[in-house]
Amino acid sequence: MAEMSRHNGRRLRRPISQINVVPFIDVMLVLLIIFMITAPMLQQGVEVDLPEAEAQALDTDQRAAEPIVVTVTAAGAMSVNQGALANEPLARPELVELVADLLVANPGIQTYVRGDRHVDYGRVMDAMVALQQAGAGRVGLLTEPPRREAD
Repeated sequence: MAEMSRHNGRRLRRPISQINVVPFIDVMLVLLIIFMITAPMLQQGVEVDLPEAEAQALDTDQRAAEPIVVTVTAAGAMSVNQGALANEPLARPELVELVADLLVANPGIQTYVRGDRHVDYGRVMDAMVALQQAGAGRVGLLTEPPRREAD
């Protein structure tokens, strides 16, 4: 029988050479649950049903500033994605003033209009004219790619 070494009447324990990962796994599972719960709440903005179009995606420069996007909802309300009144319904004069301030702060920033597919086309044109009055040189329209139906 092998004799265990003793020191002052106590047994000496060998150091365990394994790492206990159970606390790490517990923490990771808690973080996963937190992220799964909070992720849907992080989406901000105005809900718009964009029209579908087979157009090529725009090349975006990751270093460029976030573009100014004016959203026109199905009810015809207009809002901007940036500034002090981000995603709040704005009257046309407020919209022009806010976009003008954003364009002065970021010259050359891209400007787009997101119009709901069910809104009157005149409201989308009104948003485009407001952007041009604010000083935007070029205004683009945002769409979604068409949905591919399963065969």
